[in-house]
Amino acid sequence: QVQLVESGGGLVQPGGSLRLSCAASGTIFSINVMGWYRRAPGKQRELVAAINSGGNTNSADSVKGRFTISRDNPKNTVYLQLNSLKPEDTAVYYCNAGISHYSGSSYFTYWGQGTQVTVSS
Repeated sequence: QVQLVESGGGLVQPGGSLRLSCAASGTIFSINVMGWYRRAPGKQRELVAAINSGGNTNSADSVKGRFTISRDNPKNTVYLQLNSLKPEDTAVYYCNAGISHYSGSSYFTYWGQGTQVTVSS
């Protein structure tokens, strides 16, 4: 019913930047929270940043001041701007979204397929 499609990952040198995008499509009435998570090799998945429909955000301490989350509500899209990248930011980045399909229905969490970000010289 719903797909989240991520794009924008890749290989970048330390200190570089990337912009990740995640577009939701399908049967969507509304989206509450959209977020980005990451899983580094050998580590558990962790929250990177999240944003609600009103534009309020929160982010992990490790990325504060470097990563910025934003969203375009009419396009059902969330973005993650990654600046001043470090090797320890290397991970698969996943987006997720809480989506209701009809007026008055519950919200369900959906995940994207993940996009690889590699920071290396």
